[in-house]
Amino acid sequence: MRSYLLLFLFVLALGCTNQQKQIIPDNNTPFVWENANIYFLLTDRFYNGDSENDINFGRTENTAVNRGFQGGDFSGITKKIEDGYFTDLGITAIWMTPFVEQIHGCEDEGTGLTYGFHGYWAKDWTSIDPNFGTEEELSVLIETAHSNEIRIIMDVVINHTGPVTEIDPVWENAWVRTGPQCTYKDYQSTVTCTLVKNLPDIKTESVEEVELPDELLKKWEQEGRLEQETEELDLFFERTGYPRTPTYYIIKWLTDYVRKYGIDAYRLDTSKHVEEEVWAKLRKEVDIAYADWKAANPKQFMAETEFFMFGEVYGYGISSGKFYNFGDAQVDYYAHGINSLINFEFKYDASKSYEEIFSKYSSILNGDLKGYPTVNYISSHDDGSPFDAMRNKPIETATKLLLCPGASQI
Repeated sequence: MRSYLLLFLFVLALGCTNQQKQIIPDNNTPFVWENANIYFLLTDRFYNGDSENDINFGRTENTAVNRGFQGGDFSGITKKIEDGYFTDLGITAIWMTPFVEQIHGCEDEGTGLTYGFHGYWAKDWTSIDPNFGTEEELSVLIETAHSNEIRIIMDVVINHTGPVTEIDPVWENAWVRTGPQCTYKDYQSTVTCTLVKNLPDIKTESVEEVELPDELLKKWEQEGRLEQETEELDLFFERTGYPRTPTYYIIKWLTDYVRKYGIDAYRLDTSKHVEEEVWAKLRKEVDIAYADWKAANPKQFMAETEFFMFGEVYGYGISSGKFYNFGDAQVDYYAHGINSLINFEFKYDASKSYEEIFSKYSSILNGDLKGYPTVNYISSHDDGSPFDAMRNKPIETATKLLLCPGASQI
């Protein structure tokens, strides 16, 4: 014991001799998205707070392994916020998968039946899927997060609806295309196409006014909210003067969640498969919605941060600077309302030394991307080749991801 005490005193004395200054954490450090620690979760998979909402719309088919709903919901996330789980991890923002109402049926993707447990198969952008919870539970989740100085990120999909099933009919041709399937040879074959078979692509490029899909009109009428939804749409288009195109309908529906609940940021799904002008249009309306929410909720508003939008441009790397190259066209998404892009390059850089990584990212983020943060990640549900796939180097992985310049997605 004495030897350990002497060693401790020696180290302490050495520290004094070198006049090392004690670093005291500053708990008043302002939040900035450039340095956010983002926890990405699939709502259905995270934590089941209410088992009574586990089955809805007759979703009882036997699915392929791990392809059905498993019970995670808003109340489960709220419980974990209250327990301090996220705070203990140093999390400053929670990114939840899409929570709008999903298709009621299931789709066979070739590997067996699957439901829209992941949230990317929208049936109705105007309602929350009851498997994830209620409007009140979403409101409580966000208020609880804000009271713990945690921002909430909504994952938004404009590119497509959910697959067509026996009980989920395809929308009218004025709204969607069902082909051709994307080939990714150039801009056209990446944007004006369907991502995969049986995933109807919203005609976001359309400038023609369209009527609401019959499927939605029938659904709203059965639910007793047809008059309310149509009146709100009339007010939106009267206020903005926008044409009633597919894009503007969806923008209205998405920004409603920000105006009503105080969502702090959007993660933009399949960003490169949507015309970049669409994101600029969304930016304009979401800034108005966020300002409206802040004005109505001054006690809940935490800091003078602007609404944050970061995009998933699959394959984009920080070395490309502001541009993504389609082959026949280069697009600057930062010039179209997007604050940041997910960096698909970091998982490769993670194999380099600390000095190489940190110097590279510091140089780029103080050079070509000055003022435009990046969101780094090691692995995700879309990635089949993450760094340290067998998780043999957790300390190195975490250190590089968390300390590298830029926001981190865990």
